[in-house]
Parts: sequence; structure tokens; C-alpha cells
Amino acid sequence: MHPDRTVTFRYRAPKAKEVSLIGEITQRKGPLPLSKDESGIWTLTTAPLKPEIWIYNFLVDGVDVLDPSNPAIKPVPPGQLISNFVEVPGDSPFDYDSQAVPHGEVRMMLYESAAMGFTRTLWVYTPPGYDTSKKRYPVLYLLHGNGEEVSGWVRNGRANVILDNLLAQGKIQPMIVVMPQGHALQAPGVEPLKRVTGETSMFSPLFPKDLLEQIIPLVEKSYRAKTSRDSRAIAGLSMGGGQALSIGLGHPELFKYVLGYSAAIGPNFLDIQEVLNRVTANPQSTNRDFGLIWISCGQQDFLYKANESLHEDLTNHGINHKYVETEGTHVWSVWRKNLSASLPLLFR
Repeated sequence: MHPDRTVTFRYRAPKAKEVSLIGEITQRKGPLPLSKDESGIWTLTTAPLKPEIWIYNFLVDGVDVLDPSNPAIKPVPPGQLISNFVEVPGDSPFDYDSQAVPHGEVRMMLYESAAMGFTRTLWVYTPPGYDTSKKRYPVLYLLHGNGEEVSGWVRNGRANVILDNLLAQGKIQPMIVVMPQGHALQAPGVEPLKRVTGETSMFSPLFPKDLLEQIIPLVEKSYRAKTSRDSRAIAGLSMGGGQALSIGLGHPELFKYVLGYSAAIGPNFLDIQEVLNRVTANPQSTNRDFGLIWISCGQQDFLYKANESLHEDLTNHGINHKYVETEGTHVWSVWRKNLSASLPLLFR
């Protein structure tokens, strides 16, 4: 990392014929070739990068590989490509940068899933002072995307840091944030990997049952959570965005706030038309039921058209909602901003 925000990458591969830099860090410019010196070290210095947490891999003779010298790794579910992070700092801290403020805690809960038949896990954020307080808190159920696993919103999105900072600035209400597993998988690291037999879709039909019938009751039994619909929100990115919209809009008796960030919806992903038909059938009832329906997407995202279409459909039917477009593709730089912008609108 250099003062002008250029970054030098090095990869030792004396016998390789071609090494390139790939991933989000190339900013859609394709593989960037590295140059090889006489000792077999391949090198590339990028153009100046805007401050951000960038994802990258090396492409070595046609094979995607990790940077063996960088321990910052993006956690992913089984079978997906593991990538590295490199962080380019700004002149002042961002919402996702840890600051000298009171910090909440992230706890891991194991539970035996009746819907899926094996041990699963939740990651749960509790706000600063939770253990010394007797207060009850509203709850946000925050769902990860298909390219993440249960820790994604913390390790990739730094949701806990964002929550700490916004709370210290007085911008949000203190809340519990529950981050469940969205895939039909057992908890990582508890025994040999198990999946639900026969499930191949991105969207497990068992996940809504797991969330509604077991996770929510478990959270409300285990934590000092408020239990009214006015105190529940559901949000998610990509796969989790589709799940959040489908479950949240389909259950106005349970959720007052429903948020989809770059939601994976439509015929090629999660078809939420049946839910939308119910939502748009009675606009007055829908507008009375929901305190916030949030739809957002990056303008260069492959899901942009689907989310824009949802916005237009809701608008045409007179459904109150918040629609946000940002620069960006299907990446964490978009979703961290979405989270920071939408959290202040919850539980007011």
C-alpha cells in the first residue's frame, strides 16, 4: 500500500507462464497482467484506488488462486471461490472502520434445527451495555447472500462495527441483530459437513420454516427481545434480500420493516410474484402494515433491472416504499452503504 493509494501485488511463481490480478479490485477492467522478474516474482502496481475494502484473486495459468501472503480472506460457503481482501484507507474513518466508541458483542448460538435435521448456528449482535441493562430491544433479522456463509455480515460487511458507530453518533436505536444461516447447511466446524438431502436450489424452501418457527422463538426466549411486530425488521442482501422480501412482505403480522439490498428476485432467482399480488391487492392495508419497505441496488448490478421493476410495480400500485440506486455492481461496497443508510430508519 502506497501513500497515493496505489497497491503493489507480488506473487512468487517461477514456473508460471501467466499471472493476472482479477476480482472486484480491477473495477470491471478485466484481468490485469503481472510482470515477472528474473527471480520468478510477478509484480503489479495498480492505478490509485478509491478508499474501499477490495476483493481480489490471482489468476495463475488459468487457475484462480489465493494470495498466500495475505491472511485477510473472504469467508464463503462450501464449493465457492475463496478470495482475499485488501483495504485502501480514506482520509477519515468510514462507518465500517472501528472507532473509539462503546462496542457491542457478537455471539454464536448453536441450535438443533427441527426443519433441517442437524445443528445450525446464529450469529447475534447485542448492543453496548446489553449485559448490564434490563431493557428489551427491537430485533433486526439480517440475512446474508449466496456468496457468504453465516459470518458474512460481520466478517465481510462489518455490520457490528457499523452498528457501534451509528449508535455512538445517535443515528440509530439500540437493537439486537440476528444473522442466521441462509443455506440449507449445518453449522460450520461442528462435524463432517451435512446438507439437506436433495436440495440444490439457492433458496431453500426450509429456510422460512426454520426462521419463523424456530429461530424467532429461540431468540425471543434467549435474549431480551421485544416481541411485537413493531419491533421486528428483516433485511438481506442478494439471496438474503430475496428471502427478506418474500418472508417479510408475506408476514405483515410479524414484521413491520422489510428491506432488500440488491435482492435476488425474478424468474431466474426467487419468484416473489405471489407475495406481491397480496401486497398490491390492498395498498391501504399494506401502507398501514409496513413502517418501511426498502429496495436498493447498484446501477451496474446484474440484478438492477429486477429491483427497478419491483420499485415501478410498487409505485404503480401506490405502495409506500424507499427506493435507492447507487453506483456499483454486486459487491460489498454497495451493501455496507445500504446498511448504513437504512438502519436509521428502523424502530423510530
